Amino acid sequence: MTISVLVVDDSSFFRQQIISILRNSSELTVVGTASHGREAVEKAIQLKPDVITMDYEMPVMDGISAVREIMAKAPTAILMFSSLTTSGARVTLDALDAGALDYLPKFRENMTQNELLKQQLIDKILAVAKKRQKPRVAAASERRPGKISLPRKPEIILIGTSTGGPVALQKVLTQIPATIRVPILLIQHMPEAFTGPFAERLDRQCQIRVAEAKDGSVLEPGLALLAPGGKQMMLGSRNSVRIMDGDERLNYKPSVDLTFGSAVKYYRDRALAIVLTGMGADGRDGARLLKQAGSHVWTQDAASCVIDGMPGSIRSAGLSDADIPLDDIAKTLVSVM
Repeated sequence: MTISVLVVDDSSFFRQQIISILRNSSELTVVGTASHGREAVEKAIQLKPDVITMDYEMPVMDGISAVREIMAKAPTAILMFSSLTTSGARVTLDALDAGALDYLPKFRENMTQNELLKQQLIDKILAVAKKRQKPRVAAASERRPGKISLPRKPEIILIGTSTGGPVALQKVLTQIPATIRVPILLIQHMPEAFTGPFAERLDRQCQIRVAEAKDGSVLEPGLALLAPGGKQMMLGSRNSVRIMDGDERLNYKPSVDLTFGSAVKYYRDRALAIVLTGMGADGRDGARLLKQAGSHVWTQDAASCVIDGMPGSIRSAGLSDADIPLDDIAKTLVSVM
């Protein structure tokens, strides 16, 4: 059974590029196109696609308004296209708040000539489609974990995530009180222009302080440092971080594995690592190092993930000490501190 896709963009050239790329996958079928948000809403209701690729700057109705209306009238897995600019980052974060599941940078170049972009588009559509096809998610009260205790109070919290992470991080961090007495490091797969606006948004929404990490940033209780996009964040001492370009062989910038692994030297068995929703397996190797040193690792449960790749890889490797629904992670965290 193929996955049906509705392509929404005001540029006929860009629509044709996407259609051309999706025709390369036997798993995907384009069932329609729309040139503005109002048409997108109408076709979402009419065609009931599995996935919608959505531009954000369009006439008649913009992409974010269209996402909100589609999620209210015909909930659908939506992949946003966004520009790699600060303003594009803010719009994309608004779209994720409105209900879009993921985003992909919209490049000026011809996408059909870039094999990496072509594969990213297909992979992301397949990933968000699988989320839509998941069975009913049980209510948090049905899945609530038992009381969790740790033999030692953590002295640092490390949270890694990717697809679905912006919304998941917002849900977790907004429930953490300002009185928490440990530093927090956040590793979210994001482009360079996105992490600054995302940190600013979280800082406005949260009781704790949130900032984009800089080279030499000092760890403080109640402060969450977000790894900058396009860079790597490592602990340079027990009290500070180093920001660097990192090895080109690493697939992710920032890399969850790298930050997790760097914590072993300074925190040994006093770290708590949490892996939230995301594609791939970034974080698994770092989690293994932390576990070997005596630290604990939690994962977001599969039912509440947008994509269960990262948490699932840790679960499958036998590295998860607790598998927790997203709605319960913050209060479980506070209970062990």
